[in-house]
Amino acid sequence: MKKLAVLMALACVSCARLDAAPDPEVARWEKQAARVTITRDDWGIAHIYGKTDADVVFGLLYAQAEDDFNRVETNYINSMGRLSEAEGQAEVYRDLRMKLFIDPDSMKAKYKTSPAWLKSLMNAYADGLNFYLYKHPEVKPRVITRFEPWMALTFSEGSIGGDIEKISLRDLEAFYGKRPMPAPVPEASAARKEPSGSNGFAIAPSNTANHKALLWINPHTSFFFRSEVKLESEEGLNAYGAVTWGQFFVYQGFNDKAGWMHTTSGVDDADEYLETVTKKGEDYYYKFGNGERKLVAQKITVPFKTAGGMDRKEFTVYRSHHGPVIRDQNGKWVSIHIMTEPVKALTQSYSRTKAKNYAQFRKTMDLHTNSSNNTIFADAEGNIAYFHANFIPKRDPKFDWNKPVDGSDPATEWKGLHGVEESPHLLNPKSGWLYNTNNWPFSAAGPSSPKKENYPSYMETGGENARGIHAIRVLGDKKDFTPASLIAAAFDSYLPAFDDLIPALLKAYDETPASNPLHAKVADQIALLRAWDKRWGVSSVPTTLAVFWGEELARTVGTRAREEATSVDVYMATRTSAEQRLQALATASDILTADFGTWKTPWGDINRFQRLTGDIVQPFNDAGPSIPVGFTSSRWGSLASFGARTYRGTKKMYGTSGNSFLAVVEFGDSVRAKAVSAGGESGDPKSPHFNDQAERYAKGQLRDVYFYRSQLKGHTEKEYHPGS
Repeated sequence: MKKLAVLMALACVSCARLDAAPDPEVARWEKQAARVTITRDDWGIAHIYGKTDADVVFGLLYAQAEDDFNRVETNYINSMGRLSEAEGQAEVYRDLRMKLFIDPDSMKAKYKTSPAWLKSLMNAYADGLNFYLYKHPEVKPRVITRFEPWMALTFSEGSIGGDIEKISLRDLEAFYGKRPMPAPVPEASAARKEPSGSNGFAIAPSNTANHKALLWINPHTSFFFRSEVKLESEEGLNAYGAVTWGQFFVYQGFNDKAGWMHTTSGVDDADEYLETVTKKGEDYYYKFGNGERKLVAQKITVPFKTAGGMDRKEFTVYRSHHGPVIRDQNGKWVSIHIMTEPVKALTQSYSRTKAKNYAQFRKTMDLHTNSSNNTIFADAEGNIAYFHANFIPKRDPKFDWNKPVDGSDPATEWKGLHGVEESPHLLNPKSGWLYNTNNWPFSAAGPSSPKKENYPSYMETGGENARGIHAIRVLGDKKDFTPASLIAAAFDSYLPAFDDLIPALLKAYDETPASNPLHAKVADQIALLRAWDKRWGVSSVPTTLAVFWGEELARTVGTRAREEATSVDVYMATRTSAEQRLQALATASDILTADFGTWKTPWGDINRFQRLTGDIVQPFNDAGPSIPVGFTSSRWGSLASFGARTYRGTKKMYGTSGNSFLAVVEFGDSVRAKAVSAGGESGDPKSPHFNDQAERYAKGQLRDVYFYRSQLKGHTEKEYHPGS
C-alpha cells in the first residue's frame, strides 16, 4: 500500500506539471523561434532569416551555440573577467585586467539607457543563448548558466585582441600583487613571436575586367575564432561574413551593396600617464596642475576555481581621471587612458553591417569607436576607400607619445578626437587600388598614398612591412582584375623578406675561404638557395632551408638586435658576420637532418594544418592526420599567412593562426563572392563540417558563397526553426 501511495503521488505531481501554465519566458522564446528560419547549406553554414533584426540575432546566437557553445561562452567568460572561475588561479590577473574596465553594474546601467532598437538586439542575443541552453540540458556551461542582455556590451568590438590587452599582466601582478617584478624570459632563447594582423585589398571598377569594385577580405587571426554566417531580415539586414563567436554582427564581411575589411592599425590610440602620488592617511593623491586630486580607490574581487571549490582574491585598485593605475615606473604610478564607449562601439559594429554605400558607411565612422583597426571598404556604386583607425585622440605634438607622459601637466590632456578627414584617408585614389597589411598608410595606394609629413607622428607608430612591399608588387603591376586574379594575387608565393637575406648569405659564402669547414658543409645548400626563385610551395626544399636558416639566425642575434634597437630582420641582413650566417645554415641543416632524416625535406612535409579536437587550445600529434600547407609565416612577406611552429612531442610544424576566413567579393547589380574558412564551421569533431574546408583552405581554393536564397537550391542540408 505504501508503495502504491507513493506511485499515485508521483502521478499526481506529473499531472500537475502537465496541467501547469507554461513558463512565460519559455513561451516567449518559442514564439520568437517560430519567426526564425535557419537554413544550413552544404558546408554547414547557417543562413538565418527573420522578420525583424532582433529575430535574426536570436537565431544567430542559437546557431552559433549549436556550432560551438564552448567558444561562445569562453569569449564572454574572458570579456567579463571570469576566466579564473573556469581555469583557476593562473588567470586571476587576466581577470583583474578586464575588471578594471568591465563593471557589471556600470554595464547594466548603460544597457538600460541604450536606444530601444539596440536593447531589442541585446535582449535577442541573451534570449537566443538561453533558449539554446533550455533546449540542450546536456550542455553544461563552465561559468555562465544564464546570459543577460547587458553582457553584449562587454564584448562590443570584434577584434581578436582589444585595447585592454596592451596592459602587461606581469606589470599588473607586480603592482597589485605587491611582488617584485619577475625577470623577463630572454627572447633570443624562445621562438620569435608570430606577426599578427590582416590583409585587405580594394580594386576600383576602372581597374577590373567587369568594371565592378572588388574587395579582398583576409583577416589573420587564431584559427576557428569566427563563424561564417548569412543574416537577413525584413528590416534591411542582408549581411554575410565572419562573426566572432558570441557577437551578433558581421565583423569582416559584406552586404548586397558594400563590404568592409578591418586590419590591425599601428595608430597610437591609448596613452600612459606618469602620476606623482603621495599618501595622506589612508588615501592616495596625485598631482595635477598646481593642485592635487584624490585617487579613486575601488575594491575588486576575483573568484577563482581550486581543487577544493571556489576561492577568491581581493584587490584595492586605483584610478586617476586618466584611467586605472596599471604599474609603477621609477617611483611614479602609471595610469592608462583608452577608449571606453561600449554602447557606441556596439552601435557602430552593428550599424555598419547595414550601410549600403560609402556615404552611409562614412557616417558610422563618426562614432569613433572602432579603435584599433584600419578599414578597407568597397561598394556597388564603385567607391573604394581606406580609413585609418577610428579613435585617434588629439594631442600636443611636442610630447613623445610613444612613452608615458607627465600626468601632472595639463598640456598632456587629450583635446578631443581627430575626424576621418584629419587622419590618413583615401577615397577612390587615382591608382585604382588600395590596401593595408598592418603597415603604415603611406603606401596604401602607391603614388596616390597619403603623405607622412602631413600628419602628427602619433597617427602611425609602425612602418612598412614585407607584406606591404609584396602587396604593392602584386597590385601595382596588374590591370583588369577579376575575382580569380585577385585571389591569385593574394596567394602570390613570393617571399620578399629573403630579397636582402639570401644575397647576404650568398655573399658570406662567396667570401669565406674554401679551407673553412663551413664552406664545404653548406656547399649544396648554398647552390640550392642560389637557384631559388624565393617562392614557397609544398614541394619546395629551398623554402624549408630558408625558413629554418632564417629562424636559427634570428635566435642567434635576436638579443643583440634588440639591444641596438634594430629590427631583427635588418640586423640579420646587414650586421651579422659571414661566420654567423653560415653557421646558422649549418645548424639549421643539422636540425632538419636529425628530425627528418635529411635537410632536403620539402616544405609541405613539415608545414601542416591539423585539427584533431574541438579544444580551444589545440593538441598536435605527428602520428595524426594533417594536411600540407605551402604558404609560410607572414614574417617572410607571404601575403597568405600561416603561423606554425613545433610543439612538445612534434617535429612537424602546425599552424594555429594566420589566414582564417577569406573572401573575394564583386559588387554590382548583384553581389558575387567566394570564401573559405580554416577547418570548417563546426567545433564538434563528430560533425561532417568540423574539417570539411581544410583541403580547400590549405590550397587557397575558395568556394562559391550562397548569398541569395535562390542560390541555396540544391545546396541545402537542412532547414528548421531554433529549438525544433
